[in-house]
Amino acid sequence: MNYVSTRNNNNKLKFQDVFIKGLADDGGLFIPISINKFKQEDLNNLSKLNYRQLAVEIINQFTSDFLTKEDLSDVIENSYSKFREKEVVKIVDLENFKVLELFHGPTLAFKDIAMQFIGNLYEYYLGKNNQKINIVVATSGDTGAAAIDAIKGKSNLNIFVLHPDNKISPIQRKIMTTNRDKNVFNIAIKGNFDDCQNLVKAMFSDLTFSKSINMSGVNSINWARIIAQSVYYFYSYFKSNINEKLSYSVPTGNFGDVYAGYLAKKMGLPIDKLLVATNSNDILHRAISSGEYRAQSVKETLSPSMDIQVASNFERLIYDLNDCDSDKTKFIMKNIQSNQFEIDQKSFDKIKIDFISESLNEEETLKTIEDIYNKNNIVLDPHTAVGVGASKKLNMSENCIMLSTAHPCKFPDAIKKAIGKNENLPEEFRYILDEKENFEVLDNEVEKIKQYIEKKINKN
Repeated sequence: MNYVSTRNNNNKLKFQDVFIKGLADDGGLFIPISINKFKQEDLNNLSKLNYRQLAVEIINQFTSDFLTKEDLSDVIENSYSKFREKEVVKIVDLENFKVLELFHGPTLAFKDIAMQFIGNLYEYYLGKNNQKINIVVATSGDTGAAAIDAIKGKSNLNIFVLHPDNKISPIQRKIMTTNRDKNVFNIAIKGNFDDCQNLVKAMFSDLTFSKSINMSGVNSINWARIIAQSVYYFYSYFKSNINEKLSYSVPTGNFGDVYAGYLAKKMGLPIDKLLVATNSNDILHRAISSGEYRAQSVKETLSPSMDIQVASNFERLIYDLNDCDSDKTKFIMKNIQSNQFEIDQKSFDKIKIDFISESLNEEETLKTIEDIYNKNNIVLDPHTAVGVGASKKLNMSENCIMLSTAHPCKFPDAIKKAIGKNENLPEEFRYILDEKENFEVLDNEVEKIKQYIEKKINKN
């Protein structure tokens, strides 16, 4: 399978290049030139597989030129060996809808499902190539912890994680910063997540710097994460035992998780609507409901992983909506950076075929957590609450699967505020409460970040 950048589709690459680069040299995102669509007979056969077997079949569609199916199977087995659920994810019934719990990995968040796969994929690559790779990643809370757990202790790999200082939950931060592995570096940036993300993009775009440190990225812009996340859409559909189209409610800030659902639909999974559920940072809701893609100031909320105004993965959808015209996509992205983009009517009509959106403010999020707890004795984390609350506002809970993206214990302030009680950390995580944290606070200046990274690399 060949891949191109959303901003230059003349240069064709293979999966290995796409995976290791993460972001294209021109600032665009990688996307396959064509996507195989499963026939009904194929879907019937896939429905009989367990999660690991299904992951092999889905991911192999995109990686067969990089590793054999047998090697991929080994990578998958290693990736999900630490999950608390045998089938990686868990589907539970709640009222008249289903919840897909994605937080049974080693850092209690859905990011583990893709990150563990990526960590083992790096190890596979380095086993065949005598190189050292430096991973630089921005996090709004959960990505960093998942990436650290997947990369820590691996030889020939360093990971630098940028998080917004004092803008993620203390538990999210401590899961990252209490790590003691010598190849892990945590950086608190004086700014918000968008600032962290822009710093990473700037370092990728500086080809002299990025190539000198052999830089790679594991943010949701990395295509390997998208394909790994698409698997649980297939799995949950097959296990729902509903022989009709299903919709999915997806709490999202960077559009990566919901784009994975869009990919699954393009591969033939009978998905009806993908509900893009946002908090008060509602740029995606405004784009999908009105056609206005205009960044505003980032608001701090109880669902910090969604406190984002520039949704990177939206570029992949823009490329698709504009009939894979990379020049037009590049022009649009330039306008977006200038904060001046209105989705044209033709593209807006296309969006409405696959997507619907809604947002929840802080009061609505807390009320959703409280109502679900009082009626069902189940505690939702604030991000999942956004997804559940959005579907209820739109009266589309029936035949809809809610993606539950994190364990509620990671957001004690929100849970305490909503139901007046604490949701305890699982026993194996309680040590972090007393562990010393290890991170450095740096200014939002790309040159200072580059100097810090170079210093740590040379020291190692």
